[in-house]
Amino acid sequence: MKRLLVVVDMQVDFITGSLGTKEATLIVPAVVSAIKQAEAGCVDIVFTKDTHFYNYLETNEGKKLPVKHCIKGTEGFELCEELREFAKGKNVFEKETFGSTKLMQYVEKEGYDEVTLCGLCTDICVISNAMLIKAALPEACVRVLAKACAGVTKESHNNALLAMSMCQMEIIE
Repeated sequence: MKRLLVVVDMQVDFITGSLGTKEATLIVPAVVSAIKQAEAGCVDIVFTKDTHFYNYLETNEGKKLPVKHCIKGTEGFELCEELREFAKGKNVFEKETFGSTKLMQYVEKEGYDEVTLCGLCTDICVISNAMLIKAALPEACVRVLAKACAGVTKESHNNALLAMSMCQMEIIE
């Protein structure tokens, strides 16, 4: 059985930076634990990074969310300190939008049987990538680690979990 853990956008700006939240800070230990369990279980691990540039405020997203974040080359773009060592030597998918089509193509090419997601934000990038992965691998088991995810709000986090559950993804509490 071929398994993958996808760690979504665990970047400084989403945890303690310009868009950071208390909830995001609180999930860091759960994400570290998920990575350690994956390593111990010989599960492949990849990371995604929200990737913007200095013209961010001129983009469609920047006009709708006018808060500079995850600007490539800044500290806010980097993975949080606790995860940096885990990412060394791993695939890191930089993405300029919520879901990564490169990640989707990768999981399809590799033919994973199980894909588990954790990270930020449940209601934006986690759900976007989960939906793309489910489209690429309709027979795969797609799971989301609820306690290793955080949304923009608790309500939107729960709504995203419910939506993914309705799309036949397994929510692990």
